Amino acid sequence: MHFTLHLIKQRLLGILGRTADIALFLGIVLIGGLGTSWYMVEAGSPLTTQRIGPWSAWTAAARADADPYTRAHFARTGALQLSSDVARTYVATVDSDGQKLLSSCAYGVEGREFNAAWWSITVFDDRGRLISNALQRYAFTSDTITLGSDGTFLVSLARDARAGNWLPTGGAGKLAVMLTILDARPSLQATLQAGNAAALPQVRRVQCR
Repeated sequence: MHFTLHLIKQRLLGILGRTADIALFLGIVLIGGLGTSWYMVEAGSPLTTQRIGPWSAWTAAARADADPYTRAHFARTGALQLSSDVARTYVATVDSDGQKLLSSCAYGVEGREFNAAWWSITVFDDRGRLISNALQRYAFTSDTITLGSDGTFLVSLARDARAGNWLPTGGAGKLAVMLTILDARPSLQATLQAGNAAALPQVRRVQCR
């Protein structure tokens, strides 16, 4: 009798152990799957985004053949995008050294005029909102930016006023910089397609408070 009870007990323990292992495995698979899906929607992957230095762009944004992750990303953010067939929108939330962009720091966005019909540089807070300021200055475009004699530009992001192309960042906390290039000429398209870091501006941290 005692031997029979011992066998039953061992079998029950074995079943419970296997059940616990299965539950643990399913939990890992579920959590891992949800985590991967969240990351694919939030940050994208090499299949859905292109990264050049600190800049990232969703390559199929607003296209009819956009993949489910791209569609889900813009549905979640509520952002209205120009089709990547005619425009490319790059966003930087880190500087060129990989550090988060913060309004407590000042930055210089340094680049060269783009060979395109039109382009703009805009700064947002971490919720994608324009940053309120007394000058109502939120962006510079190819029509309004001041270029150097060699075609280069410097856009300053800072709380306090700066000479030249200055975009106020106030007390926004984390920042995001958006670069939109509309109707890039074939030479620029090829350079961007190749992922050449020299094609897009550098984002340099100048100082932090």
